[in-house]
Amino acid sequence: MTALRVTALVAALLLSGPAFAQGLPALTITESTGGTSYSLSLQILALMTALTVLPSLVLGMSAFTRIIIVLSILRQALGTQQTPPNQVLIALALFLTFFVMQPTLGTLYAEALSPFLDGRLAAEPAIERGGAIMKEFLIANTRQNDLLMFSDLAGAGPYEDPRDVPFSTLLPAFMTSELKTAFQIGFLLFLPFLVIDMVIASILMALGMMMLSPMLVSLPFKLLLFVLVDGWALTVGSLAATYGGQ
Repeated sequence: MTALRVTALVAALLLSGPAFAQGLPALTITESTGGTSYSLSLQILALMTALTVLPSLVLGMSAFTRIIIVLSILRQALGTQQTPPNQVLIALALFLTFFVMQPTLGTLYAEALSPFLDGRLAAEPAIERGGAIMKEFLIANTRQNDLLMFSDLAGAGPYEDPRDVPFSTLLPAFMTSELKTAFQIGFLLFLPFLVIDMVIASILMALGMMMLSPMLVSLPFKLLLFVLVDGWALTVGSLAATYGGQ
């Protein structure tokens, strides 16, 4: 909670003039033997701060990045322009992310969030437990080469225990690993549709139909192939299976 304390201190310093001296008695941090308690104003400040970084957390600490990139490449390979639309792809990626992350989120709730809400665990130990749980997921899905690269760039490591890896090193390594994996999956998805485009283009050229777009002719065949192999279920199931250990 060091960042939260620093935020509270900065806010208090900025608003510590005479005009605000009587207006901020609730912006306090109370230390006791049972832990650290924060006033209602400080809790609201922490909540608003958390809401601003929530999109970054969803992108950087979950399976969302890999899923949305693969779905976008798949749409481009099909050549369907904006079908399905971006809203549908994002919704599908979010729901699939929740499905993939459900075991990790369930453990996070049971071991960190629920004890904190029930008053059985203070804020700082709860955050430490939650961070350790998220590190297990991130490290399990991060390539060792990427983790070593960012450890060398930070001038730290090697680490004896995965739990010792700081988030400042783990998060960029995880994002880099996710991007690499997503493009590898996208390449494999692109190949069969590329073959169809090449075959259709060769046939049209042999027939002398230079003015007819190969993309327009190949689109029905690509859609037919995708439907016959149950492409959406295959793609979504394969993406979820890449996180099968979680």
